[in-house]
Amino acid sequence: MRKQLMAALCSAVLLIGGCSTADEEPPAAGSGRTGEAEVATLQTGTPTPTASATPAEAGRPRERLDDTPEDQKERLKPYMKCMTEHGVDIAKLRSDGTGSDKASEASKACDHLMPLPPWEFDPANPEAGDFARDVVKCLRGKGVRYVEVGSDGTGWAFGGKNNDADSISKGLKYSPACQREVAAKRK
Repeated sequence: MRKQLMAALCSAVLLIGGCSTADEEPPAAGSGRTGEAEVATLQTGTPTPTASATPAEAGRPRERLDDTPEDQKERLKPYMKCMTEHGVDIAKLRSDGTGSDKASEASKACDHLMPLPPWEFDPANPEAGDFARDVVKCLRGKGVRYVEVGSDGTGWAFGGKNNDADSISKGLKYSPACQREVAAKRK
């Protein structure tokens, strides 16, 4: 729960434009800063798979693969407003967890407003693993040498054990196009 909260909060801060300078590239989602070699990944901090939406998920907004940054900001506004009303300024939270106790309490009250991941990445989607495998195949076709389906089965990671810079760069560059290509074929 705490990891999901912090991932969501960092995403919200990034969407508002608060975590990096113009010269810095933001870390890849799910790259896990543990002091070990980092592997770029597009895995989400989503809940464990379920057969259908839980009551807590019913009615929650859902991100889409074709969302623009403006769409993402708009979809997050109710969550951000709720957190602010519960005394948490997400833009000022630190990624090291400072203020997370207060944020955790506010999160309980506001979680129902946090957007769900795109259906293609949701572990509740029985086809999410197929989507991830097809995106990995597409990425390999575009020259990403080290790419594999992520450990949760719904994302992918590039760079391999050696953290291959070329694979990471190409993976970040081509992932959006591959996601769109695979999604278009599935319609």
